[in-house]
Amino acid sequence: MNKLLSTLASAILGIGLLSTAALAGSLSPSQQDAAAAGMIIVPASASATEEAVPAPRFKRGKIVAYETSAEAGDIIVDTRANRLYFILGNGEAVMYRVASAKRGFEWKGSHDVSAKAKWPDWRPPQSMRKRRPDLPAFMAGGPDNPLGARAIYLGSSIYRIHGTNEPSSIGKAASSGCIRMLNEDVSELYRHVKIGARVTVL
Repeated sequence: MNKLLSTLASAILGIGLLSTAALAGSLSPSQQDAAAAGMIIVPASASATEEAVPAPRFKRGKIVAYETSAEAGDIIVDTRANRLYFILGNGEAVMYRVASAKRGFEWKGSHDVSAKAKWPDWRPPQSMRKRRPDLPAFMAGGPDNPLGARAIYLGSSIYRIHGTNEPSSIGKAASSGCIRMLNEDVSELYRHVKIGARVTVL
């Protein structure tokens, strides 16, 4: 009996030694030291939390309370306050500061988003070139282009929601009818607005 118990004890000890060696081979030296000190080692693949917390959808715009009959995904521009609202629904919207039309160029109405462009080219309308003969007939997209980083085209009109190379104009009545946004803001809006969304300028 004693011989049998001695044999079993030797076998169990051998298995323990093999397991320890296998674990040590998969751990870094610092982890081996921690294991020797009795600490619990969490595999590198283990997650510290049950679920990853999703990043906020909007980092530039401010989510505000906004009651409207417009559908989620639509845009409302309040030119008197120089604010643009991207409608989320359920009484909420994402608010951005904008520059709106200066005196003599104001307009109100609704258009559907007909196109979107990154770093758009600019072809000043003929009426603008009559007022500003110094303007080129064409300007390629880029940091110096007045349309900025993104453009959201409104129906078949000459108007757009776009970025700007004049960030100091935001919050003012400064444009010839288009809605200007900071490049970072319009880039965020661009990612969320869909073709066909309704844009209403008040």
